Amino acid sequence: MKSALSDYLVICDMDNTLLTAKEGLPACNKTVIQLFIEMGGLFTVATGRPPESIRAALDGIQLSLPAISCNGALLYDFSTESVLHRSTLNREQATAAIADILPKFPRMGVEVMAGNGEMFVIHANEYTHAHQVDEHLGSIACPIECVPDGWIKVVFASDPETIRKLGQYAKTKYYGRDNYFLATNNIYLEIMPGGVSKATGMHDLCALMNRSQKKTIVIGDYYNDLELMKAAGYAVAVANAPAEVKATADVVTTCTCSEGAVGEYLYQLIRKVTDV
Repeated sequence: MKSALSDYLVICDMDNTLLTAKEGLPACNKTVIQLFIEMGGLFTVATGRPPESIRAALDGIQLSLPAISCNGALLYDFSTESVLHRSTLNREQATAAIADILPKFPRMGVEVMAGNGEMFVIHANEYTHAHQVDEHLGSIACPIECVPDGWIKVVFASDPETIRKLGQYAKTKYYGRDNYFLATNNIYLEIMPGGVSKATGMHDLCALMNRSQKKTIVIGDYYNDLELMKAAGYAVAVANAPAEVKATADVVTTCTCSEGAVGEYLYQLIRKVTDV
């Protein structure tokens, strides 16, 4: 029996895969995603971004399924504006990490995402400011004790060399077993709830939709996509991905992110499935 586009569930990373912070969403990506969805394909995103930032960046694209948000800590359904699943940090352990790290890295930016991904800036720098501007994030600047409960993740933001040094430092420290550190970009290091990742987000999503993970296609670009790509039925890396990520993929696009890599792959998939 011939397969249809509705057999395919595509889960796409956002930053440097679907779009860039400066240039936004390439027009060809938007056009082909909308065509893919109109023809019955299922499309959603897996990203570190909170829901409001996803909404702004997607520029009117209506996702077929809930989004895997905050690196898997939130499953958010835009069709009903509701959180379907939420994982939270051990606040005490995350606070201990921040209290230890800030004096040693005094220019480090620190953000806490809580609730439905609302951002609270504990310590501002040019990188937290750029984060807010580039990702269309509203934020509240406040001391750590004023951040409400329900922490989803902590983001440390600085230049690549400082983040590299922080990553090395964090490996030498123990702040408790309930959270872990995750490098999501060369300018961000995050604290995430233990056992939570984009891959667990995909597992939660597939369970909710009663679909097999073997029927998923993941498109990614960075090391924090590797677990997700390995857990998927089929993995696609964009041309700008590092060598290790490309090596994990079943196929690598010809185009880079800014050239419309996602549109390139989805158009090939449409042609393959529908014989267009």
